[in-house]
Amino acid sequence: MARQCDSSPEDTPDPIPAATNAQGPSGLLDAAPGPVLPQALQTLLGAHEVAWADPSARHADGRRSRALLDRAREVLADGLGVRPDEVTLHASGDQAARSALVLLSRGRRRRTGPVVASAVEHSSLLRWLRAGETAPVSVPVSLTGAVDLAAWRESIDAQTPFAVLQSANQEVGTRQPVAAARAATREHGVPLLVDARAGLGRDPVPTDFDVLVGDATSWGGPGLGVLVVRTGTRVSPHHPPSPHEGGFALDPVDVPTALAAAEAWQQTAARRDDEGGDARLLVERIRATAGAIEDVDVVGDPQDRLPHVCTFSVLYVDGETIVDALAQRGLAVASGSACTADTLEPSHVLAAMGALTQGNVRITLPLESVAPGRADAVDRLCSLLDEVVRGARARIAAGH
Repeated sequence: MARQCDSSPEDTPDPIPAATNAQGPSGLLDAAPGPVLPQALQTLLGAHEVAWADPSARHADGRRSRALLDRAREVLADGLGVRPDEVTLHASGDQAARSALVLLSRGRRRRTGPVVASAVEHSSLLRWLRAGETAPVSVPVSLTGAVDLAAWRESIDAQTPFAVLQSANQEVGTRQPVAAARAATREHGVPLLVDARAGLGRDPVPTDFDVLVGDATSWGGPGLGVLVVRTGTRVSPHHPPSPHEGGFALDPVDVPTALAAAEAWQQTAARRDDEGGDARLLVERIRATAGAIEDVDVVGDPQDRLPHVCTFSVLYVDGETIVDALAQRGLAVASGSACTADTLEPSHVLAAMGALTQGNVRITLPLESVAPGRADAVDRLCSLLDEVVRGARARIAAGH
């Protein structure tokens, strides 16, 4: 006879949470990533009924999935200003970025010099580059986080296999001088990989690149990596060969996810200018409020930056202390590095800028479509921040 297990209410697993209500998360100021847009979520759920089949299959259901996948690719390519055959889709933004590095490394292996990258690139890219046979050249940045163009130019020569530069920094929001950086790489026939994961959908689409990486979570879509390789850029597929996305992807594309990402792109692109303008005003208010508090350093370029990202550092206090205090008041912010698995790890971005790495607090505004109460959340943050900082410092001074 089968054994019956005793159980109590405490042993019962928590139920899977239902969808967020229509008002969205009320205190969310840490949207990296943020919630999926409602229209994209509806597309995702509906697509599972019509696009469940393997798009490589020859039967009718497979052909339908292939047609829908092709449509999603066309939408994304059109939004990025490239050809559909230049776009491959990946299981995540990280996988798209890793594939970009592998494809360029294999295709450019005759150039034996080190890869050139800024010191503030995403940590996953830097870790991969540092694990190679030749350590990358780490180009310094200014106090605002912009790459030093003179040092960038000096670092690139005829033996550089490729260069890596983000379109904007995911942590402090500073945009990079991508056009000038690519002009320097083109002089030596060096392809430029632009990591646009922080800004796609929230900022103008970069145009000066040879290879581009994006992540649908940045524009309100589900987890999907997007990789663009411009025609004529020398790359070589994964080895051993992969059957997915022409050998460029390690995993098959989930068609419903691709359709939802395309729907999210269309929704976000339709109001990007208004969205960006509103977000910029909110971030300017946060920057002014934080900057007015004694011994608080607001970092990043005050003008040439992403509209929705803000970071400041609080002297004498750990960042997690501020995060916890705000969480107790219903506000979700972040601390530590914006691109490491452990969010409490000191930020290599702030260190490269020469900024204070302790006590940093990061705001990444969600899209208004998923957080219509974000302006109220910013109001609450600005009204509470001075009190929270003073309270944290007082507890430290008292030895608590």
